[in-house]
Amino acid sequence: MRLDKMVTATVAALEDIKARDIVVLDVRRMTALFDKLIVASGESARQNKALANHVQEKLKALGATVHGVEGVDSGEWILVDLGAVVVHIMQPATRQYYNLEELWGGAAALPRRRAAGAT
Repeated sequence: MRLDKMVTATVAALEDIKARDIVVLDVRRMTALFDKLIVASGESARQNKALANHVQEKLKALGATVHGVEGVDSGEWILVDLGAVVVHIMQPATRQYYNLEELWGGAAALPRRRAAGAT
């Protein structure tokens, strides 16, 4: 699966379940382990689990491989490893504390905005 298609499908899956403040970072210059890092927020452990599950289902349906999932038990911070794309789904307080956008982006990254007319 092409990287851009994987990123687009992942963001769409997150938006389907109302993830907030979705940020996509290109980290190819910082690591050879993966190309894109996606960070999103869910309001509760239950929503985070639903987000992670939906991302897995959507990407598997498109032929992508899910290499691993961590953090589902607590739901506070869930990582979905899609190979070239790694997705972090976090509760807002955890996301603010660890500030992955600054760690991986060098500066606070701006969240993706929904397209006009999207709900």
